[in-house]
Amino acid sequence: MEMEYLMRVLIAGICGVLIGYERKNRMKEAGIRTHFVVAVGAALMMIVSKYGFQDQASWANLSLDPSRIAAQVVSGVGFIGAGMIFTQRHTVRGLTTAAGIWATAGMGLAVGSGLYWTGAGVTLLIVLAQMLLHRPTRWLVSARTETLTIRLLKEGDTLKTVLALLGQEKISVVGFKTEQQISTDSGEETVLEFTLQLPGSYRAEQLIILLQDVPHVRSVDMR
Repeated sequence: MEMEYLMRVLIAGICGVLIGYERKNRMKEAGIRTHFVVAVGAALMMIVSKYGFQDQASWANLSLDPSRIAAQVVSGVGFIGAGMIFTQRHTVRGLTTAAGIWATAGMGLAVGSGLYWTGAGVTLLIVLAQMLLHRPTRWLVSARTETLTIRLLKEGDTLKTVLALLGQEKISVVGFKTEQQISTDSGEETVLEFTLQLPGSYRAEQLIILLQDVPHVRSVDMR
């Protein structure tokens, strides 16, 4: 009987690998190993919850609830997901990966309880949905926030030129910070830091190429 339990854990792990592989290809915070361990752990805990206390079933005045450990897994895996969510310059990142970890745990619970087709179907659904929804479909595209850092050797009218260029590209400036007179080997340097809201379909490299042609710009960095 325990070989069947081990098979359930193995199936859950394989499904977790499939979900993690899609996340890794997109260079997200949690990849194959994290999803594998979450899926295997959830399946194991579900098996323990359902079958780990059968030797006590004959005890008098004993009441067992096989769902109690599963409920704790659903709550506890949220702490793992929370560690993958962070805010960077007005943008929240990691939400999809955190939700994927939570769903992977649910899939592990399903397989661990013997619902093989349900667990496999959910795995396929998650992977296909991620692939489809990450395509540049126009109705799904929304504005996003990026941080732009420009280093100048001389400021002059460069700031006005940069702002005009951003307006021309329909890019909104959400925040702005400047640091004056930073000494370098090349002379005095000014650092301009912008928080920008880019149209959803706009690629960051397009802006970097345009800004590199602006006079006195030493370097451009966007993240």
